[in-house]
Amino acid sequence: MTPPENTDIKKGLEGIVAAETAISDVDGKNCQLIYRGYHIDELAGKATYEEVSYLLLFGTLPTREQLAPWTRQLEAERPLPPQVLKTLKDLPPQANPMALLRTAVSALGTFDPQGDAEDLETIRRQAVGTIAKTVTIVAAIGRLRAGQEPLAPKPGLGHAATFLYLLHGKEPTPLETKALDAYFVLLAEHSLNASTFAARTVIGTKSDFYSAVTAAVGTLKGPLHGAANRKAMEMLFEIGTPEQVGPYVQKQMADHKRFMGFGHRVYKGPDPRAKQLKEMAHQLGVAKGALQWFQISEQLQEAVWKAKQLYINVDFYSASLLYYLGIPVELFTAMFACARMAGWSANILEQAADNRLIRPLAQYIGPRDLRFTPVDARR
Repeated sequence: MTPPENTDIKKGLEGIVAAETAISDVDGKNCQLIYRGYHIDELAGKATYEEVSYLLLFGTLPTREQLAPWTRQLEAERPLPPQVLKTLKDLPPQANPMALLRTAVSALGTFDPQGDAEDLETIRRQAVGTIAKTVTIVAAIGRLRAGQEPLAPKPGLGHAATFLYLLHGKEPTPLETKALDAYFVLLAEHSLNASTFAARTVIGTKSDFYSAVTAAVGTLKGPLHGAANRKAMEMLFEIGTPEQVGPYVQKQMADHKRFMGFGHRVYKGPDPRAKQLKEMAHQLGVAKGALQWFQISEQLQEAVWKAKQLYINVDFYSASLLYYLGIPVELFTAMFACARMAGWSANILEQAADNRLIRPLAQYIGPRDLRFTPVDARR
């Protein structure tokens, strides 16, 4: 299909409104993030990931009577099917963790007898199961990469505490649990980012939930979408000490290189999630007696602002927060997926409930009126 002449091409669909949603609002001008009517400051540090995932899927925060069975449901869904765990063990452990996660999520669908269902009730059940199992999958990937046997989820632990237990083999401290829970809440949803749009596009074809969420994971794997937290930590490693922040900034400026974890495509000012992550990273650094990474981050934030007037984004302090929690850097993007699974699922459900096939147009710029030439006459 050819669009009308003089169509204004928006590469990357920038500025194009492609859907109506009641899930979240990313207000770039006013630097606000809203989940189902709640400003992120009303949720971070107050609501658990269990409460926020319920909010995203069902539209309201759960009452105490609703939260208890919801928490039990997530707990019951965390164990992996033995076949999926075997699949993970059969894959090369040093493969890209996002590729391993993508494969495991896809495998979940093959062992679901209702994997191709289109009704909302079944899709919601699949969403709950996948939200719960993603932390189990990512922790198993981490342990297999370290040459360790994956662990089974421990009853009675919340979502964030479960991940840290499954990765490290011991229950986390209350502060560690609070920090990871805040991270999960702050990254749970972010409107029509690339991975969410991919998920909605796939479910819009009336494909299945697992295909849609696998597409989201594959999209997040791309370095232009999900890798900034890992690159931010690698930047901190490169700097090494607070004393090297100044020389590093000067060299990056002279070489015209980017500062990872700075700037945002949508927010025109401070990322509303960054201040919460900064506070949690500081608390972890103090508790662990290892303020080095936080101090480098804080000094770098100030130096880059003075040099380029760039604001930090959500990935900047995510890096040191996750590192303080003992999470290997190669798992950082997969941690993003653990958090965003609730948002992806809510968007898949919203698209399925009021679906229209997503089919944009493209402006053709190639040649026309070419004539066929037999193969022996081609030069």
